[in-house]
Amino acid sequence: MSNAPSDEPDQHTPDVGTPRDSAAGIPAVVHGLRSVGAQAGAARGLRTLARVNQKRGFDCPGCAWPEPDHRHPAEFCENGAKAVAEEATRRAVSAGFFARHSVADLAERSGYWLGQQGRLTEPMYLAPGATHYSPIGWDAALDLLAEHLRGLDSPDEAVFYTSGRTSNEAAFLYQLLARRLGTNNLPDCSNMCHESSGEALGETLGVGKGSVHLEDLCRADLIVVAGQNPGTNHPRMLTALEKAKRAGARIVTVNPLPEAGMQRFRNPQSLRGLAAGGTVLTDLFLQVRLGGDLALFTALNRLLLQTEEAEPDSGALDRAFIDEHTHGFDAYAKQLLTEDEDAFWRRVTAATGLDRTRIEEALAMVRGARRIVVCWAMGLTQHRHAVPTIREVVNFLLLRGNVGRPGAGVCPVRGHSNVQGDRTMGIFERPKPAFLDALGAEFGFEPPREHGLDVVRSIRAMREGSAKVFTAMGGNFVSAAPDTAATEEAVRRCELTVQVSTKLNRSHTVTGECALILPALARSDRDRGPDGAERFVTVEDSMGRVHASRGSVEPLSREMRAEVDIVCDLAQRLFGAEPTADWAGMAADYDRVRDRIAAVVPGFTDFNARVRAPGGFALPHAPRDDRSFPTATGRANFTANPITAPQVPLGRLLLQTLRSHDQYNTTVYGLDDRYRGVRGGRRVVFVNAEDARELGLADGRRVDLIGEWSDGTERRAFGFRLACYPTPRGCAAAYYPETNVLVPLDHTAEYSNTPASKSVVVRLEPAD
Repeated sequence: MSNAPSDEPDQHTPDVGTPRDSAAGIPAVVHGLRSVGAQAGAARGLRTLARVNQKRGFDCPGCAWPEPDHRHPAEFCENGAKAVAEEATRRAVSAGFFARHSVADLAERSGYWLGQQGRLTEPMYLAPGATHYSPIGWDAALDLLAEHLRGLDSPDEAVFYTSGRTSNEAAFLYQLLARRLGTNNLPDCSNMCHESSGEALGETLGVGKGSVHLEDLCRADLIVVAGQNPGTNHPRMLTALEKAKRAGARIVTVNPLPEAGMQRFRNPQSLRGLAAGGTVLTDLFLQVRLGGDLALFTALNRLLLQTEEAEPDSGALDRAFIDEHTHGFDAYAKQLLTEDEDAFWRRVTAATGLDRTRIEEALAMVRGARRIVVCWAMGLTQHRHAVPTIREVVNFLLLRGNVGRPGAGVCPVRGHSNVQGDRTMGIFERPKPAFLDALGAEFGFEPPREHGLDVVRSIRAMREGSAKVFTAMGGNFVSAAPDTAATEEAVRRCELTVQVSTKLNRSHTVTGECALILPALARSDRDRGPDGAERFVTVEDSMGRVHASRGSVEPLSREMRAEVDIVCDLAQRLFGAEPTADWAGMAADYDRVRDRIAAVVPGFTDFNARVRAPGGFALPHAPRDDRSFPTATGRANFTANPITAPQVPLGRLLLQTLRSHDQYNTTVYGLDDRYRGVRGGRRVVFVNAEDARELGLADGRRVDLIGEWSDGTERRAFGFRLACYPTPRGCAAAYYPETNVLVPLDHTAEYSNTPASKSVVVRLEPAD
């Protein structure tokens, strides 16, 4: 019997108080444990927490931050505890629930309410014209999906989406199924977050991943955290930053909003954090305007070049590294030094909101540091000019030789737990020929070579009718995608939509002509094979380390199935018995899957033995390991990235979408954002007090947000409480997915096609 809340809480009148200047501490412990008790019960919940991120336990289903070699018994954060609580919950969503609630009723509910109902426990089917989901057996459900896929005029009419929750084994088999069917339509959540990082790093360094290990943070002299809020999005990162500070590192924080976690960290695992006031993390806070990071790093690089030009023996640049390992330096330096000094600094100040003195403070810290790590997240990747921004970050590191040196390098901090592993396994719409060659040779078929659809192009294809079957392996596609109205219209045009899910979410209420919900085991669930033996899967963290994950929670229902089983069962229905694939054998024994991965994916030699070692193993990374760069030039590439920044008309604001503290991606754990002083609701827009005054709007006023676009169209998000907040002038912020409606499909980053959700021009209108 579910003990989930039956009524929607009032979310229309949130309270907004004073933002906090510290993160974690005792309140984080209390809130995390309270959530565990409410969802799973004390005994079940505490047993589960004891296994989170342990070497013989399971990987947290939240963020992808890596675990240290020596782990605390409580190796999780507040939001990790909440994520685990919602997996280990005793609340169940079964056929009786769907009989009581029509799809139309569920569509009116908030994402928070839907997520609080509990775990999906049996396959459900929405027939054409039906108002309610009804039960369906696994055989009938997979037969239906296979029938729709076989009936397509072209394999490219199918779209196979993946979220970061999927294990390496399931992701590898999922992409194999799609390519065996004949399509590269494999969009994933990377398309909406770190695709810009992969594009920039692949071009400049030859590897689209970060180059640092966790221990490099403790070896660094300087850590730059740009466009990232670790206190909410990657809380365990604060522990690593605290350790780095104790080892002597200094930290520069670059962000439009002052975030509590980067101000002071009260480590709940230490006496210092609980009783002694915690640790001040940030040494220099650069409150940059939205989209101003490119101008900031360009300014730092110009200052370094000018210093070297004026004082050739100053050591401002690492000339030995530049000469031996890079390409394009002379052209880059010439381009950057050409512009008139006054004109250059006017543009930098306008883009960043920072004066030259403040940037020179950062320069002094840079020059005093031999080993520098730059960490970043969505604040850099979700702008029109995201790829040039990250290329300029790479230029910044190359100038002083900070790639391939212990304690230095690029650190894109990935979000969802195995989103990087899914990409490594081949979940990518633009696969490299070498990967396809290896896949085809191993499984005896010719994979499709034409590039497939990413997220944005998939939405267009569904809307146009050229994609007819949409299958999602995890995630909440409808809420995560941009341009909510367009996305929902596109999904509803499909003939069949399929959600392989653990919990109820918005994507189950926006369906094609017919729809399936297939209940999957979660990361924390015990996974047993046909012989009853327990199985484990593997994941890859944000720093390229692969390790095992062993669920320990007894599933609520025998109808929940492992993702590997679901994929392999579907494949057998589509392709029959294939000796070269042996789908049944791989479903029965995950070691067989890992053997096939080892034959296809570089770096996974002897996969089964190496992953059984405590802590797993690190994948190779040529720039880090031996300063070799698999780029077109064979060297690390300097690139020219002219300064650009969003232009905002008079009387308008530049809006960024962001998470609340009680949220992970589209999963909302509660209606508070303690660190920003918000309680009881999510429809809040944070605005600089001087901007509010100039717009004639008072703190507490209800307003609508209207997105304005060059094609003359407008998009409106209704009923937000205006909160005066220390944002840069001209900048505002509000939570997603509520504001995804404001982001058009065409508003994407150049080169990566990532939705540019951090730079949306809006006007505010009174809502009453």
